Amino acid sequence: MPKRTRIINDPADLVPLLQIFSTGAYKKALHELSTDWKTEQELEKLIGSDAGKSLEALQKCGLIESRWRMPESGETPDKEFHASYSRVQANFQCGLDDLSDLIMIAFAHEDSLRETTEKILEEVKSGNTSLIGLCRTLNREALFIKGVAKRSNELVVRGQRIELAGER
Repeated sequence: MPKRTRIINDPADLVPLLQIFSTGAYKKALHELSTDWKTEQELEKLIGSDAGKSLEALQKCGLIESRWRMPESGETPDKEFHASYSRVQANFQCGLDDLSDLIMIAFAHEDSLRETTEKILEEVKSGNTSLIGLCRTLNREALFIKGVAKRSNELVVRGQRIELAGER
């Protein structure tokens, strides 16, 4: 098991972490990956069909790392995964209103956040990627927008900008 500590300085980083630890399949996948390097197929045998989705969620949070497994001659290489961290240290301060928003975002049903996510997507696609600009346009707090973006598979937070996933 790795002995590294994940340091969280931004309260919005709690959203994907809370999502992961509230889902049994993701938690089980992280546990399996903390013991040894495993490919997606090996993980699927251990936890079931949610392995690909679990790996995607764990990668988005930055909790796992990957490398290529050297194959036997004539075979194709496989990507294998391993947990990067065994501990978490949170070092931030925020208001209770912001914290309650982040917890609500983490545990809310996707449908209840769909409208907000779509508005953010529309703004980002039209070129409004600045967090401050999004706050003005959507009349929401920065932590709320960052929390929704961190939860979404279509958006990525890069500093004070919200971008479409897959850009760069």
